[in-house]
Amino acid sequence: MSRSGGAVWRKTVLLVAAVAAAIVTCVMCRQPVRHTVGGSRELWKPNFNYTDWSLQETFYTGDWLYFRYDKHMFNVLEVNETSYNNCNDQGFIFNITRGAGRDVFELTEPKRYYFLSSGGYCYNGMKLAVNVVDFLPAPQPSPHPAKSGCNTITAINPLISSIMILVAWAVFIKNQ
Repeated sequence: MSRSGGAVWRKTVLLVAAVAAAIVTCVMCRQPVRHTVGGSRELWKPNFNYTDWSLQETFYTGDWLYFRYDKHMFNVLEVNETSYNNCNDQGFIFNITRGAGRDVFELTEPKRYYFLSSGGYCYNGMKLAVNVVDFLPAPQPSPHPAKSGCNTITAINPLISSIMILVAWAVFIKNQ
């Protein structure tokens, strides 16, 4: 094989690898979700069961919590588990409050996050624990066995089909 033929082959292999990686990434990606704390019509306020609300939601890495509240009365602090359990606002991890009463917090890693409002409001239910997990795409269903007369390339997972087409194209280019 000539020197230029080898360069074309390497470029083709790199292109195939890049396209395959992009396809796999797109299959596994997910858009982040903004969860309004308490539900779409609720505010961060006393006498609401945030535990019940959080158990109805699934929180993934990259999602956002959206706190809406009366900025003159309440705040939002990220705390550790002990502070959460004891409604202790001293030594908080992060003050989410920015003064507008509409603050967001990104859930950046898979772990349990704890939040509360200071000034004694935690004792009236203004505390929230959320469990954040990594997103794992649902497994692809098994293809149905090919029926007679069925085009088998369409019965295979679209990702595998795409890779097969790219490999065939690369082999074709190499043999030119």
